[in-house]
Amino acid sequence: MVSWVDSHCHLHMASEPPEVLLDRAKAANVDLVVCPGTDADSSRRAIDIAAAHPDRVVAAAGLHPHDSAKWSAEVDAIHEAAKTADAVGECGLDYYRDLSPRDAQRVAFRAQLELAADLGKPVIVHCRDAFADVYEDLANIELGDRVVLHCWTGGPKWTKRFRELGVVFSFAGPVTFPNGGTVRLGAEQAPPERTMVETDTPYLTPPPHRGLENEPRFVPLVGVALGEVWGIDVDEVAALTTATARKVFGR
Repeated sequence: MVSWVDSHCHLHMASEPPEVLLDRAKAANVDLVVCPGTDADSSRRAIDIAAAHPDRVVAAAGLHPHDSAKWSAEVDAIHEAAKTADAVGECGLDYYRDLSPRDAQRVAFRAQLELAADLGKPVIVHCRDAFADVYEDLANIELGDRVVLHCWTGGPKWTKRFRELGVVFSFAGPVTFPNGGTVRLGAEQAPPERTMVETDTPYLTPPPHRGLENEPRFVPLVGVALGEVWGIDVDEVAALTTATARKVFGR
């Protein structure tokens, strides 16, 4: 039977309880979801959700680039949470919104990359309009396929460059959007055996469900879009992306 993994799903941000979303996900053959924190508090909540659903939820602990200015205040709590979590993140750089100073973003990002390296755990990376700096920081630490580029939106040039670092690409709703041509061109360059699918719940809902809150049961729609890009059957997309996700997160 086809099985899916939603590699990025903020269950703690959804308006409905995790149990409801997980039950609907199971009915859509989504057997596992990865729940990343975005600060110390949400990281602890993600860990609690994973503890309540150990066979269905993987937790990650990290500080989102929007909140990087809080790194010095949250570093100890993030380190403690990361020891319990299955992965580090969501961390990275966001030069689109610039909600934290860029130098603070670089400090927090590099520190969390080092934390992932020290713990031997995968790291979930947010990259928006910051491709060059994210590339530089990843190239300097050489984490390879322990790096997950969450909600990847890079075009062909950047996908090719990051591909050489051995990273794993995770695609979300934008690959399904009518205006997602650049993302689809990038997906053509992503190795299918190093690619995952995600929802980024509760955001980026794929059509035909635009206007609704996103949730894990919609992740197969991302797989359908990747199948069209790669010219392969959606069941093969499910098999490839699920195998990669289980390898990356040790499940």
